[in-house]
Amino acid sequence: MRFLRLGLRKRRVQHDPALQRQLMQDVQQRFGTHLTTRYADQAAEIRGLLDGDDGVLVAGEILREFAEGAHSSVVVQAADLGLVADRTNYRTLWKTAGKRLRSPLFGQPLHPYIQVSAAVTAVGAQARQTVRVTDPEPVLAHVFELLDLTVAGWQYGRVLVDVHGAELAAGLITTATVLRNEMGDPPPLPPPVREQMRSNASVDVLDPAISRFVGQWNPGKQMRESLLA
Repeated sequence: MRFLRLGLRKRRVQHDPALQRQLMQDVQQRFGTHLTTRYADQAAEIRGLLDGDDGVLVAGEILREFAEGAHSSVVVQAADLGLVADRTNYRTLWKTAGKRLRSPLFGQPLHPYIQVSAAVTAVGAQARQTVRVTDPEPVLAHVFELLDLTVAGWQYGRVLVDVHGAELAAGLITTATVLRNEMGDPPPLPPPVREQMRSNASVDVLDPAISRFVGQWNPGKQMRESLLA
């Protein structure tokens, strides 16, 4: 019955595929590291483009494309190391591979701190619309997947924690929280999140603009306070 209700709800929503294609093209081509504009400013401008039902659908597609690209990178790297990637729990792989596994968040057409950050914010700010116009479970799964890749890379891959990465991870936690709240009957928290919640370890956060550590952040604590509230 749940799937029937979801199907009926989706059929009542009017979408504009041409607008979605144009939005995606704009997001991909008009923004990126080729600009001197700050990441946060670019993300804020993209966020403004992702308002409304069509914007939510594009935001979900950004998360899907980025998660798929990251997964493909991890699969190739794991195979080269004689290991197997479990998409539901990258922490296990990273514990074994350590720094031999490069972060898959960089080198993709979409940038984690620009397009992806904007999409995360758009979905979280419009969580009710996200649940109404999409199947929210895959969207939520991609949010948790990117959170796992981000935090596990810090802990086991010796990926440097900078303010941009910390802000992205915090945004992923916030978006996962509000999305689950809107779903009513969300799926269980994934194993990497439950494991991280048991940790009280903080990470040192670097501000690359001044080449200095500017504070500490405890991801497990924020997950507990947000996702278990």
